[in-house]
Amino acid sequence: MLLLIIFCAVPVILYTQFREADAEKRFLLIESVREQGRVVAESLRPLLEQQEVSSLPLLNDEVARFATDQTGVKILFRPTGEYGAESFFFVASQPTIAPTELTEERDRLVERGVFDNLAQSCWGELSMALRHRRPSGEEELLTSITPINTNAGCWAVITTHSTAEFLGTSIDQPYWKTIEVRIAAAIYFAMAIFTIGLFISIWRGLTRFRFLARSIRTGNSGHVSFGNQNRVPELAPVAEEFDRMTLALQDSAESIRLAAEDNAHAFKTPIAIMRQSLEPLRRLVAPEEVRGQRALDVLEVSIDRLDHLVAYARRLEETTAELLDPPRQRISLTEMLERMLAAYADTFASRRLILDARLQPEVSVLAGEDLLETVLENVIDNAVEVSPDGSKIIVELRKVNDRAELSLLDRGPGVPHGELTRIFERYVSLRSQPATNDPAADGGEGSPHMGIGLWIVRRNLQAIGGSVRAENRPDGGLAMVMRFPLAA
Repeated sequence: MLLLIIFCAVPVILYTQFREADAEKRFLLIESVREQGRVVAESLRPLLEQQEVSSLPLLNDEVARFATDQTGVKILFRPTGEYGAESFFFVASQPTIAPTELTEERDRLVERGVFDNLAQSCWGELSMALRHRRPSGEEELLTSITPINTNAGCWAVITTHSTAEFLGTSIDQPYWKTIEVRIAAAIYFAMAIFTIGLFISIWRGLTRFRFLARSIRTGNSGHVSFGNQNRVPELAPVAEEFDRMTLALQDSAESIRLAAEDNAHAFKTPIAIMRQSLEPLRRLVAPEEVRGQRALDVLEVSIDRLDHLVAYARRLEETTAELLDPPRQRISLTEMLERMLAAYADTFASRRLILDARLQPEVSVLAGEDLLETVLENVIDNAVEVSPDGSKIIVELRKVNDRAELSLLDRGPGVPHGELTRIFERYVSLRSQPATNDPAADGGEGSPHMGIGLWIVRRNLQAIGGSVRAENRPDGGLAMVMRFPLAA
């Protein structure tokens, strides 16, 4: 918009300035030629005052002395007692006019209003700048008319100049019609079209970059590169750097995934060995050895916690990799939810929880299967964890515009209003002990005390272009609302 404003404002400002300068130039030129015409008329005055009507045809030879290649003189006469512009007739003219064209020439001068001030009285010197085309087709400029009143009648001495050779083409026409302005305008508009075209091409190139970056982020790009999409040579280095950056991010994500898997396996092996080594130790320590049994219990809990920490570390690294290069495939969220909820059947039964599943059929999203399972497992675990025994959990899945919306509603204690956004931060947990009395519930990868489960949910959803928010239900409990990008 700023570019368009500049391209519109600059020619207006320049045109105004140059037009004013041209007007001043024309004024000086017109004054100069008017003075020249007055000198010619005054030089002819003695001759016209002595001229007998019978010798009028000889006047043309006298007038020829005042005419030049650029300056012409026309003399017309109206006898005493006649009135009106039509009463004037040609007496002399330089350049000469064919006898057959005299009447037409006089009529054209009348139409231009040359004799308007002389129609009633032969008085009043007049300067002008009127373009006049003679019957022969040649164009000239009428610059002044000087009346001379004698006993015989009214003489009108008209001076003319060549528009092409003396005054150019800016007299008696709008300034924008001059050849200079038209050439300048053509050059300016050509430059403006070229500049705007270049601007639009760069803008379109950047728009393609934006769509391609979005496609890469949402996993719809395949192997398309910025360089292949670019059509602007000036953006070629930028496109190449974007391709290098994308490849570097994808390589980094793959390296992080491999490192997470290798590290997890490396830690799991000694943990499993330590866990197995506890069994013979328990058989060796007598039951009445309280300190020995307590030490074994501490070791077992520590090994379990170490196992959980390894699992969480792996999840964190996988989440980081998915943020760099999120997986994308078409997954039926409806079928995955049905499968995962069925796996929780025993947990629901043991806690006497009522499941109200309202799943819209055939809702497919773009995500990675592991990524999606992690999200669903965390939110379902949280809902089960905080729900009182015998309460109801509502799971609702539906399509909303171009998104799939999944809501989990529980009857837990909810979250203080000012903490609704903080629960998605890393290492933030507002829960104390689980609602159940089963001590084993504190184990497992979904341990609620790490403050990392909902953070992973938010990070995973952001990686695939989704979102999550928490709301306190008016009648008690918490609603976890997630949105996923629908698969086309």
